[in-house]
Amino acid sequence: MRKLWIVSALLFVLTACGVDKTAGTVGDGHPDKPAVSAGKLDFYPDFESKSGLVTPRNVYVWLPADYAKWKKYAVVYMSDGQNLFDAEKMFNHQEWCVDEVFGELSAAGRIQNCIVVGVANSFRTRSQEYFPQDVYDRYSPELKEYAKSKRMGEEELLGNNYLKFLVEELKPFIDATYSTRRDREHTFHMGSSMGGLISSYAVAKYPEVFGGAGCLSTHSVLYITNYDAERDFIDAANQCYVDYLRETLQPNSCKLYMDRGDQTLDAVYPKYQDRLDAMFREAGWDDAHYVSQVFPGLAHVEGSWASRLDVPVLYLLGK
Repeated sequence: MRKLWIVSALLFVLTACGVDKTAGTVGDGHPDKPAVSAGKLDFYPDFESKSGLVTPRNVYVWLPADYAKWKKYAVVYMSDGQNLFDAEKMFNHQEWCVDEVFGELSAAGRIQNCIVVGVANSFRTRSQEYFPQDVYDRYSPELKEYAKSKRMGEEELLGNNYLKFLVEELKPFIDATYSTRRDREHTFHMGSSMGGLISSYAVAKYPEVFGGAGCLSTHSVLYITNYDAERDFIDAANQCYVDYLRETLQPNSCKLYMDRGDQTLDAVYPKYQDRLDAMFREAGWDDAHYVSQVFPGLAHVEGSWASRLDVPVLYLLGK
């Protein structure tokens, strides 16, 4: 069991955090434009926050092959943008296959017209940017003190800055540059692991902006160091996350998709995802607005997320 935690922790640090061979450069993400096999990709290297909310990072905008300015498109914002399109530019040679999945579903007419905006993570501060900051504010004084003694960066959380950057700087740029549907019903956020956390936080923090979220392998244990030694901390922190969503999200006010595998780090999630599922059911969410799935045999890695990406995409964007 101890070996599983070590392997899981390593996967979380390396894979979910999107480490690549050029990590630490200005404008996090590979310096070259990713290659895509379906649709086309616009590349904005070192995209800068004019107000300094976040550090510069690459932004990738995927367009379907038949993109036309006279059409209107929903927008899916995705975290860990450098992991989405080109396995050759990933340290582990895996990707989400976003261009293939969205391209195939779009060409088959199974989803509404949409574009995907991938935002590269910040290698140095990814965990702080993807942490739902208002959840930490709910920690008891003892829990905060324990967190500071055991973890890195929780006293310097950046989740609110990151979402404010998306809403106040990146989204206006995307809406001005592309033919988008700007309303909440056609604006979504999607991610995995801590990217799943920030996706759920986005619909709660900005319900007037985001009408849905896809949260794959949601890291609902919030921070990871040592599961065996810190189960009491994890349990209390997860409860704060569950309570925040229950008290902030109005039942059936958006479309929320969550899932998990059962291998590597995902093997830790059942207790905490079950708690989330029970809360949503008790709060009155119906199947049209909340979905939670389990995918046996799948792990906490891009290849596993790619293998089921069509499921949340169809749920959020299907015709």
